[in-house]
Amino acid sequence: MELILKYFPNLTETQKLQFEALYALYIDWNEKINVISRKDIENLYEHHVLHSLSIAEIIHFQPQTTILDVGTGGGFPGIPLAIMFPDAKFVLIDSIGKKIKVGTEVASAIGLKNITLKHLRIQEEKDKYDFIVSRAVMPLDDLIKLSKKNISKTQKNAIPNGLICLKGGELHHEIMPYKNIADLYEISDYFNEEFFKTKKAVYVPL
Repeated sequence: MELILKYFPNLTETQKLQFEALYALYIDWNEKINVISRKDIENLYEHHVLHSLSIAEIIHFQPQTTILDVGTGGGFPGIPLAIMFPDAKFVLIDSIGKKIKVGTEVASAIGLKNITLKHLRIQEEKDKYDFIVSRAVMPLDDLIKLSKKNISKTQKNAIPNGLICLKGGELHHEIMPYKNIADLYEISDYFNEEFFKTKKAVYVPL
């Protein structure tokens, strides 16, 4: 939790309590339904919560912004972002029902009111959103092809509507078709822990 406050010192009391509660909830649920690798659960705040919050360094979602988290797993990056931006609206989808159950239970336990979780694939999602976020769910080109139908034309934010994707490793090949429009962010520019040295975020306006 100190790690979150190191980079986001201005959280409200409600936000602090919600972030603090995540560890015990994910430990408990992960024993029943494995959504985070057993070895990695102790790194929850660094590898999952803070990693998700790198999107908050790229954009400050305006009130009433709608965000779709594709392939959310147990709720990342959607749940940390929903805590950080209580006036934005989040929909989290995943094709695996038991993962959605974990995310739903965690969101309910911490009293998140700005979030909906749905068991479905991106191909089945019909609604429009200002932004789509994801964390290493599929190759960039596939994600863009499947999700561009879901991007709203109405603009509310400082950057145009589009996709913000958290990824690791070498991305030049993936980004090549979009190199004229995509922005690549080094997450190590925001967070100085070793884990983030190879982590990147890709923003593609759609």
